[in-house]
Amino acid sequence: MSHYQKLTQHFKKISHFQHLASICGWDQATMMPSGGNDARAEAMAELALHVHQLSTAPQLGEWLNNAANETLDEIQHANLREMTLCWQQATVIPEDLVQAKSLAGSKCEHAWRNQRNQNDWQGFSKNFAAVVSLSQQEAQIRAQANQTTPYDAMLNLYEPGVTTAQLDVVFNKVKAWLPELTQTIIAKQASESFIAPQGHFATEQQRALGLKVMSLLGFDFEQGRLDVSSHPFCGGVPSDVRITTRYDETDFVQSLMGIVHETGHARYEQGLPKQLAGQPAGFARSMGIHESQSLFFEMQLGRSAEFIKLLAPLAAAHFPAIDAKVFAVDNLQKIYTRVQPGLIRVDADEVTYPAHVMLRYEIERDLINQTITYQDIPELWQQKMQAYLGLDTSGDYKNGCMQDIHWTDGSFGYFPSYSLGAMYGAQFMAKMNQEFDVASAVASQNLTPIFNWLNQHIWQKGSTLSTNDLVINATGEPLNSDYFKQHLITRYL
Repeated sequence: MSHYQKLTQHFKKISHFQHLASICGWDQATMMPSGGNDARAEAMAELALHVHQLSTAPQLGEWLNNAANETLDEIQHANLREMTLCWQQATVIPEDLVQAKSLAGSKCEHAWRNQRNQNDWQGFSKNFAAVVSLSQQEAQIRAQANQTTPYDAMLNLYEPGVTTAQLDVVFNKVKAWLPELTQTIIAKQASESFIAPQGHFATEQQRALGLKVMSLLGFDFEQGRLDVSSHPFCGGVPSDVRITTRYDETDFVQSLMGIVHETGHARYEQGLPKQLAGQPAGFARSMGIHESQSLFFEMQLGRSAEFIKLLAPLAAAHFPAIDAKVFAVDNLQKIYTRVQPGLIRVDADEVTYPAHVMLRYEIERDLINQTITYQDIPELWQQKMQAYLGLDTSGDYKNGCMQDIHWTDGSFGYFPSYSLGAMYGAQFMAKMNQEFDVASAVASQNLTPIFNWLNQHIWQKGSTLSTNDLVINATGEPLNSDYFKQHLITRYL
């Protein structure tokens, strides 16, 4: 057996345990009774330690070196590159830190679910302090190994090859035009009237509508399911994708687009190359590319006039007791393209959304680089919300710095992926429109050309290409934020 074959068997074994960890995490967020959390946290920490031990097995270094001298095809070379990256990222972190961070993250996240509702920053910060400290330790170790800043080292876990310097250029460019564009759109929409949804939107009916829309978007229910959690997410594995949403019985709008968003993530997972299942080259390319798929589905496709024409009759049929005028196409489109600065990131419109991301990016960058402490976060949050969105969050931790789940388990370096995803998504749509008429395809209820393009250029590539090469391969150029700006101008002005 060649060294490359030994590696593929070993990484397949790792993926099996990661599969179990993912399903355990899904269950923890959706089905598990609250009293089970301590035991679950210990079990998941043990599992994280076991995966870490497999990922740092002493023989892997030798196998990787020997495999590099074997005759491999292009895909195998890509897989070996990704295996090496996985091994390098795992070997720098000591076992006790992996276990401690997993335990601290489970404890902090579980307590956060109640503490957020109670606006309890003091209670939350006691657990959060441990998560931050352990994440800073991890970042320092990774930075030393990679000769980077601590935050760049963490960013590299989610966006391989992307640096703070590159992000600062991209985000500063967006900052230069976003505030004025936002105000122009708000002024334009001020004279537009619409009928807001009012009445009772039963969870059962919302779920039924969501399932119908998932079918329209090509979700494979033989390999996935929809559930409820306090924070919408997509988890599981490509052959068993778990997506969640949350329902508000006074408003169907957010949960429906939440489902469309998570379905974008799910279609990417379900579309990954099956011949590379369990291999690093078969994984999703990066969180930015993952977000490009969910935001393509939700923003580029889901809020387009043509898609809303498909949604309108479905929504009206599922809520027959609601005033039919709410579901008029023009009215629904106004609801789904309303621009209004708000406190909650996941409920934000696509115009103000980048401000939420840049705020979080700047805070977590400085936190991990240790130029601020976790105690500084509420005040910084208030200052940046005021500066970027003109909103006041003083004393409102629930709708301020405690609203997101990501920091509770130490996922620092993740937030930039959201805005990178929006930019990639706009660039993919622009390229798609050069090749065929996307609007006509949607209007005719034939979404197949769209899915075929994504499958060919994004999904089936897995991680065989670098992010930059994937984007160039798909669109003919590297990331260009001008497409995102043009998309917003075209849709809203």
